[in-house]
Formats: sequence, C-alpha cells, structure tokens
Amino acid sequence: MRSNVTQIDHPLAASKLSILRAKTTAPDEFRRNLQELSIILLTEATRAWTTRDIEIETPLKKCAGKILAGPVVIVPILRAGLGMIDGMSRFLPEANVGHVGIYRDEKSLRPTTYFCRLPSELSAAQVVLVDPMLATGHSACAALELLKKNGATKIQFITLVACEPGIAQVQSQHPDVQIITAAVDPELNESGYIVPGLGDAGDRYFGTL
Repeated sequence: MRSNVTQIDHPLAASKLSILRAKTTAPDEFRRNLQELSIILLTEATRAWTTRDIEIETPLKKCAGKILAGPVVIVPILRAGLGMIDGMSRFLPEANVGHVGIYRDEKSLRPTTYFCRLPSELSAAQVVLVDPMLATGHSACAALELLKKNGATKIQFITLVACEPGIAQVQSQHPDVQIITAAVDPELNESGYIVPGLGDAGDRYFGTL
C-alpha cells in the first residue's frame, strides 16, 4: 500500500462493508450502512487535522482543551456522494458542503463536469472530497482539479471502495492528496466497475436499480 493511501482496519468497518457488498441488502439497509461506514472513514481522516488549544471550564474547574483549527468543507461528487454526506453531516454538522456534478461517459469512461458549487473559504479549509467508489479515477481527478482551481490546498479523498487502477490514476495527477478507504479491490471490468466491488452505489442507495 502506498504511503498516502490509508485502508482502515476495523471490525465495524469490515462488517458494514460486507453488508454493502451483498447483493441481497435492501435499499434501507444499504443507506444506513453506507452512512455509518462514511462516519468511520471520516473519523480516520480527522487524525491528520490540526487543532488549536483553548481553555474550557468544566462543572468542577478549568482545564485545557482543543478545537479544530480551521473550517471544514465536505464535497460530494454527485450523485452517489450525497449518501456519504447524509452520515458525515450528523458527525460534523459545522462543516460546509460543496457539490461537484460529474458523470462518466459509458463508452469512453471519461468524466464530464455538469455542475460545480463550492464554498468561498476553500483556501483556508480542510477539504474532504467524497465518492463511494474510486474506479478509473478520472472523475476523482476532475473533481480534485476543480477544487484546486478554486483555492483548495489541504484535500483528502474518502471512498468506500477503491481499486488499484483508480489509486494509480489519482496519485499520478494528485500525489499530495491522501486517499482513505475501507477496501482496495484488484481490478475493473470492461464496463469500468470495480470487481468485486458493490455494484452501482448511487443506484443502490437511491433505489433506482
């Protein structure tokens, strides 16, 4: 595993990922487990975040504490990334949310951006790009390029399932971006889907199979 790729090793994450992978998992269970796994991944991502010292007063006495040093912006790649936001926003409600809409041409497998709406404070923020799957890596790279053009300098990418070709693609263009994932699968099929993967995360989340 490359140094800037973090594959979490946690029993809860493994259990929830197994539920997401199973083709028999109903949409409501798929949604719940995707949200909860997203929170686990976000918790891992926060290990690298900076804090500043503060003084707080408990019911008994004053003591030292810490708070996040700067703003946080979470940016889902539409539409599947919206499911990850549902969980993360409960865990980190103070984070602002941007949106990047990218679809993949079914023949060329290349990305096309159709929507971009980002908060103004990207240059000062810890930015977290989220998408359930890192397959070819082209959509992630397009989104990362947009974030950087809009001033983002501290960026992490959180994905439920990555694959080796997608990781290589992101690292070739954005070696500064840390990737946090629950699994790294070995390959893509001829349609650009991760194998074994978990199918189309957006369709399974929104019940549009």
